[in-house]
Amino acid sequence: MHKKFIQIAAVLGAVTVILGAFGAHALKQVLPTSALATFETAVRYQFYHVFAILLTGILYKEYMNTFVQRAGHLFIIGIVLFSGSLYLLTYLEATETIGYRGIGAITPIGGLCFISGWVLLAIGVKSK
Repeated sequence: MHKKFIQIAAVLGAVTVILGAFGAHALKQVLPTSALATFETAVRYQFYHVFAILLTGILYKEYMNTFVQRAGHLFIIGIVLFSGSLYLLTYLEATETIGYRGIGAITPIGGLCFISGWVLLAIGVKSK
């Protein structure tokens, strides 16, 4: 499993850099400041948790338990829900699509996945 986490972190890391560059160069010209800030938050938290997934993959070799494994999965789910919902909100604002603003309710669920992942990682490395 640790190789999968490292591979996923590598792919997500590349995607994150691409999205960050896209936001800094292309979106800066067309988005309002509030939408750009939302996009930058998504990229920032995605990048933080790419490192969390990488760390989980490295630690899993030494601490092979369900807590560490679930932490990695929660970090991945958190990226999809937290950053994904913010990317979608940015898209909806950029295209002036109305009626889908409720998508923002998904963001805190992604945040809870991040928090839970960190807690499980702490428990996992404590209980060997």
